[in-house]
Amino acid sequence: MVRASASICRARFSVICALAVVLALGPLVVRLTAADASRKLKVAAVQLRSTFEIQRNCDRITAHLKRLAGEGVQVAVFPECALTGYDTRATFAPSTAEVQAAEKQIQNTCREEKIGAIVGSVYRVNGHLYDTAVVFDSHGEIVERYGKLHLAGEKWATPGNHLAFFELEGIPSSVMICHDERYPELVRLPAIEGARIMYYISSESGLRHEKKLAPYRAQVMARAVENGVFIVQANAPANPDLSGSHGQSRIVAVDGNVLNEASFFGEDILVNTLPIKKGNLQRPLEDFLGQWWKEGVDSLMSNRHRQLD
Repeated sequence: MVRASASICRARFSVICALAVVLALGPLVVRLTAADASRKLKVAAVQLRSTFEIQRNCDRITAHLKRLAGEGVQVAVFPECALTGYDTRATFAPSTAEVQAAEKQIQNTCREEKIGAIVGSVYRVNGHLYDTAVVFDSHGEIVERYGKLHLAGEKWATPGNHLAFFELEGIPSSVMICHDERYPELVRLPAIEGARIMYYISSESGLRHEKKLAPYRAQVMARAVENGVFIVQANAPANPDLSGSHGQSRIVAVDGNVLNEASFFGEDILVNTLPIKKGNLQRPLEDFLGQWWKEGVDSLMSNRHRQLD
């Protein structure tokens, strides 16, 4: 009987010890589970100063892609018209043959180096020119060609015909170009559908327009926090004579805080590893504008991957 009682006591003590271990490790288990729910995506915002020499720009872009791929970057983002140079003149018309050859070179680099890229370019079709963001995946496929919807003085350009929604490296994503950032619905509709990252390429106003700098920053922070998405922005830097854009490329967290920010003049590269959690923005569908937002999302998805024409 004494032996049986001792065995029972030892068994109970073992159970108690096991429970103590479980209780002690419980928070850790929860934290690990939460961490497992996130997917890490290493991104780079490349603040590139382009010229109007397409091949030169292309060679620099592909050189950056090769180096960044070697550092484990999965998606690299380049500014508006990074491939062609940015201009607002009515006569701006980069060589279609040169653009196509350069895009092919970037495709090959993405495939060989296994890195995704978003590159600002100019696209011609049916006599129309578009200010575009070309999205390449790590297989070298073009998964989206988005035309800037809200133009800002580009006399040569035709407005795009769809909002962007695509998967890049397994992450539901979207993209916008420069003046587009002033229109919250371009971020909210993809976020409702489940986009977790908004890529933003730009060639914003120069440093002489100082009063615009704070609003630019505030707008991109607002787009992030109001929709719970990361924003990865690649902006063109300022030139020494204060022409061009104004730099300050940035990576913004889902809570609206700026994680990384570039200088005004430097050709800086910002790199960050983002914890991407699955989900979508539900609140707008639950209020009195819910049906209106739903119709917008339906339009977004029915025009998904629409070709520029």
